[in-house]
Amino acid sequence: MKYLKFNTGSKMPVIGLGTWKSSPGKVKNAVEEAIKVGYRHIDCAAVYQNEKEVGEGIKAGLKNNQVKREDLWITSKLWNNAHKKEDVIPALKQTLKDLQLDYLDLYLIHWPVAFRPGLEGFPENEDDYLSLEEVPIIETWNAMIEAKKQGLVKHIGVSNFSIKKLEDLIDQTEVFPEVNQVELHPYLHQDDLLQFCQTHKVHLTAYSPLGSGDRSPQMKADNEPSLLENETVVKIAKSHQCTPAQVLIKWSVERGVSVIPKSTNPERIKQNLASIEVELSADDMNQLKVLDKHFRYVNGKFFETTDKYQNIYDE
Repeated sequence: MKYLKFNTGSKMPVIGLGTWKSSPGKVKNAVEEAIKVGYRHIDCAAVYQNEKEVGEGIKAGLKNNQVKREDLWITSKLWNNAHKKEDVIPALKQTLKDLQLDYLDLYLIHWPVAFRPGLEGFPENEDDYLSLEEVPIIETWNAMIEAKKQGLVKHIGVSNFSIKKLEDLIDQTEVFPEVNQVELHPYLHQDDLLQFCQTHKVHLTAYSPLGSGDRSPQMKADNEPSLLENETVVKIAKSHQCTPAQVLIKWSVERGVSVIPKSTNPERIKQNLASIEVELSADDMNQLKVLDKHFRYVNGKFFETTDKYQNIYDE
C-alpha cells in the first residue's frame, strides 16, 4: 500500500473504503470485509446515518483479523448543524460513541455551509440556514483545533473547500487544514486546487471517484456522463486486464491523491483495493487527462435554496 505522509509522521493509506450511501444491514459486513482483505482506511460521516453500524464493522474487523486500532485510519466529518463553537466537540463525541472509538485519525468540516443547531435532515426554508457571517468558518475551525488539543482527533481538515475558501481560512489561522476531501475523477481534474493544496501541504482525498452512479435520483442531472462506461476508461482497463473502476482509482493514486471508493460487494471491495497494483503508463494518464469536462456529480445545488449559499464552489 502507498501512503500520504503527515508532518507528525502519521501515514494515511491512499485507498480507503467509502461508506456514503452504504445501506443499513450491509455496511457492517462491508467494513468488516474491507479490514479482512487489507483495507486500513475507512471514511465515515455523521450525515451518512450509518456510523453505529460502521462502528460494529470496525469492532468485528479488529477482533476477527488480529488488527490493532492504531493500524487503522478512521475519518469522519462534522455535519452542517454543528458549526457553532459549542456544538463541535459534542458532535464529535457522538461520532466517537457511535463508532465505538476513543479518537479519530482525521476529522473534517463536511461543507462550508452552516445549518441552525439541532436541525435534522436538510433545510426546508431560509431560516434553517446560518450564514457565514453568523457562524464564520474560523469559529468552527478553532473548535476543531480544540478537539485536536484534547486528543479526540489526531488530524483535522475540511471537505468541499475551494481555493478561495481555503485561502480565507489559511489567512486567519496558524493551524492549516491537513486534508481537503473533494470530488475528483477524470471528468473533474481540479488541477488548480491540487497544485494549491500541494503548495500549502494540504493532502487531497477524492470522493465519488467512480461517478457515484448510485446517488438518489434527486441528486442526479439529466443524461449524466458515465465514468465507468467511458470508452477511453474501458479501453485502458482492457489493455491492463483490469476493471474500469480500478483504472479510475489508480488515476487518483498516480496524482498523489488518496481515494475512497464505496462498495458493499465483497468482490468489488477486494478489486478496488487491488487497484494499487495496476500500472498506468504515461500514455494512459495522457489519455485520461483530456477527459476533463469540469463536470461535478455532486454540484452543491441542493444548498442553493437559500440566498445565503449561492455558487458553493466559487466557480
